[in-house]
Amino acid sequence: MTPAIISARKARINFIVHHYEHVSGHISYGLEAAEKLAVAPERVLKTLVVSLDAKQLVVAILPVNSMLSMKRVAKAYGARRAEMADKFEVQRSTGYVLGGVSPLGQKKRLDTLIDDSAQQHTTIFVSGGRRGLEIELNALDLQAITQASFAPISQ
Repeated sequence: MTPAIISARKARINFIVHHYEHVSGHISYGLEAAEKLAVAPERVLKTLVVSLDAKQLVVAILPVNSMLSMKRVAKAYGARRAEMADKFEVQRSTGYVLGGVSPLGQKKRLDTLIDDSAQQHTTIFVSGGRRGLEIELNALDLQAITQASFAPISQ
């Protein structure tokens, strides 16, 4: 059981855990999840950690078939610059390896933005804390657990 699943259980929300056989070398962990689970890529969300002005780490959650707009993330936080966080910082702050970073159960709670498109779906999928593991839940439940805000952060 991963910290993500423990976090969802503690929050007492409705969720479903989905497993699939991860194949190393796949181009995109998120697109692989969408394919293996036979789910539209718009409903499978990736969790990215972003560094703002090289000082603050934040989490951005968006569909796996979208690109993150660094300008929109920086603007949302009043920062001048946003860039992908160093992979070692990501692992240290979240407790997860790349490709398995979940927005739930992270070691350190980081400010979080969820792309507003997530609200269009009854349920969405996020990483369950390791490759080959997804958690299906309602976007509003994800927002509540992570204390996130919805914003248009994809391009």
